[in-house]
Amino acid sequence: MNIGEAAKTSGVSAKMIRYYEQTGLIPKADRRDSGYRDYSPADVHMLRFIRRARDLGFAVAEINELLSLWRDKSRQSADVKRIAQAHIAQLRERIDSLEQMAATLGTLADCCAGDDRPDCPILADLEEPGDGASASGPFTSKTGRLRHRP
Repeated sequence: MNIGEAAKTSGVSAKMIRYYEQTGLIPKADRRDSGYRDYSPADVHMLRFIRRARDLGFAVAEINELLSLWRDKSRQSADVKRIAQAHIAQLRERIDSLEQMAATLGTLADCCAGDDRPDCPILADLEEPGDGASASGPFTSKTGRLRHRP
């Protein structure tokens, strides 16, 4: 099947398929006499694997490692689990950071009158240099303004 059909069947855009070939994540597709790429059902299966891994937030380097393990029938599942657990830890760190940012921004929004006056604690906080370090608490800068601290 051509790249458009492979893209539609796998859920991976043609642009991303070309990128994955260019970076070596997937092998280059066979070419027809006309020069068009020709994808097999096995290629589409691999693209679906990549799509699912991307949907779960794995980085391309991690997907490359997972693909290697997937192809290796003598693999140890402990290696796959190690990658998954490391990814879970990264996701939890990102979730914690996003929750802290949301809490800080929510507090700033609560402090903003949202009226016709130009005073705005949100903008005032954004204009402050943000080193994130504070002696007065995890979300408060030295000036007393709320501050996200990763």
